[in-house]
Amino acid sequence: MTAFVVFNPNSCGGRTGRDWREIEEALEKIFPLMTFFVTTGPAQAAHLVRDALRDGHLEIIAVGGDGTINEALNGFFDRGALVSPDAVFSFVHSGHDSQLCARFGIAPGWQAGVGHLSKAKIHRQDIGRVSCLSRRGEPVMRFFLGESSFGLSASGARALGSARIARLLGHGFANWLHRCIARLSWHETRVRLMTGGTDEIAGIASVRLKAGLTGGLFDVTVLDGTNRAQNARTLRAARLTAAPTLDTRGAVDVETDGESAGVLPATFEIYPVTINLRA
Repeated sequence: MTAFVVFNPNSCGGRTGRDWREIEEALEKIFPLMTFFVTTGPAQAAHLVRDALRDGHLEIIAVGGDGTINEALNGFFDRGALVSPDAVFSFVHSGHDSQLCARFGIAPGWQAGVGHLSKAKIHRQDIGRVSCLSRRGEPVMRFFLGESSFGLSASGARALGSARIARLLGHGFANWLHRCIARLSWHETRVRLMTGGTDEIAGIASVRLKAGLTGGLFDVTVLDGTNRAQNARTLRAARLTAAPTLDTRGAVDVETDGESAGVLPATFEIYPVTINLRA
């Protein structure tokens, strides 16, 4: 089998780069004819994947952390349309803490990821799409396989994504440190939440949307300002629009699959086009 592999050597605190030779050898046992490219900067994975699909590649594998995988997924789309409807997407997560691995029941670490890939079947997968704003006020569109959120959880993702010094002490420590910093700097946030059946103003810490679990609907979890799981409430919706109220101080962050995407206002929806996923 042939495959186009895009990997980020700096992901997961540099673990992907250190383990690459072993990862490559393991992947070649499944895909003997393999072409791979190294990303050297933010958002490059999407451009590499998009170009590969236009060149006729039909099997795309992303190797790295949640951010690399989400960027590669977004490379399947151009102005909201699939570049190659017949292409197949798969991923190998090289870290030990992944929303996507948890979503698809894959054990952490690249060894488990490659092992899962060797026997995984192709299926049609619902994906989510969010339209929001960049911090400069420009329109942003992002697709996601597993989960998107806004509020405190997304602030932690943004802080971790821009971390440098803390990463030298390990991804796990950086994750803990920057999420603690996000909590300490968090302020009360009120948003207007609009779905097909509700329109309300609520104080929130985080709102999480999981895609592809309930046949065309998001599972939405709303954590109130106390940020306590026991106070969470859930709902289901195919589309949710969120906008900060006028008394909310500062921007409200949005993330997709653990990668910072932008800020509110935002509209989240189950995208009507499914993707071929090997997982």
